[in-house]
Amino acid sequence: MINRVLETESQVTPSATSTAKRVLIAGCGDLGLRVARLLALENASNQSWGLRRNPSLESTSDLPGFSWMAADLTQPDTLRDVPKDITHVLYAAAPNARTEADYRAVYRNGLERLLQAVASPTLQRVLFVSSTAVYGDHGAQWIDEDTPTAPKSFNGQVLLETEQWLHSQSAQFETLSLRLSGIYGPGRSYLLDRLRTGQATAPAAESHWVNRIHIEDAAAAVLHLLTLPNPQPVYLVTDSTPLPMRVLYDALAKLVGGPVPTEGAAPASVGSKRLSNARLRDSGFSFKWPDSREGHAALISE
Repeated sequence: MINRVLETESQVTPSATSTAKRVLIAGCGDLGLRVARLLALENASNQSWGLRRNPSLESTSDLPGFSWMAADLTQPDTLRDVPKDITHVLYAAAPNARTEADYRAVYRNGLERLLQAVASPTLQRVLFVSSTAVYGDHGAQWIDEDTPTAPKSFNGQVLLETEQWLHSQSAQFETLSLRLSGIYGPGRSYLLDRLRTGQATAPAAESHWVNRIHIEDAAAAVLHLLTLPNPQPVYLVTDSTPLPMRVLYDALAKLVGGPVPTEGAAPASVGSKRLSNARLRDSGFSFKWPDSREGHAALISE
């Protein structure tokens, strides 16, 4: 895990003059550890804490300024010892199960509990890792941050409620919701394995659009938005090349040497969306992997 985080170093320019940050990363998995690594590269004085129910047993001794914290976002008593004087919160938690009760406990209620625990005049900005599931189904229509939300299922509904509650707190600190599309990268081979063995299907061309973001770009975008001056309240974090599912799957199947996917229905719970990342790009962010076909090709070659 930690070694993989090194891949994003080229996207960060170390700074000796930027103000040191104290960042609490709630739900610290692959994305959170990569952000912690980038924070250390940005400024040696930055400190970060990774909050998990069960902190990782793998060594993070090579990650300067980083510490683990054992806590459960659904159990307020476990949050009593959160670090003091936190300046930034990255909320990247995930539920134990795909049920509405679990989603509500971890996202809507968990975020409120955590922010009560870290409440301090030092808190400047809170970033909530949300999802493009808040949009529902829009076919081939271009979507941006101003497109009306219409989640198809409970997961998108709870995420949207959480975004709305967080933004209601914006008088106390800056609030950003980051709507991430599907993440791919090292260790995320499920789709490629299915394509290699001919188990994946895809609908007819142009009938269902999908969007992706490489984990390296996702982490770099989080770091960028942690300190971006005068940010917008919502950002779509997705690459620059939305594709019909058929086009993407055909390309990936060819890369892994699998058969052309047979025709099948699109996932019932995932609406077709064609996402624009113009707001993120206009803020000054540059993608290492603007097209997921190139990003996957690099992963496969490695």
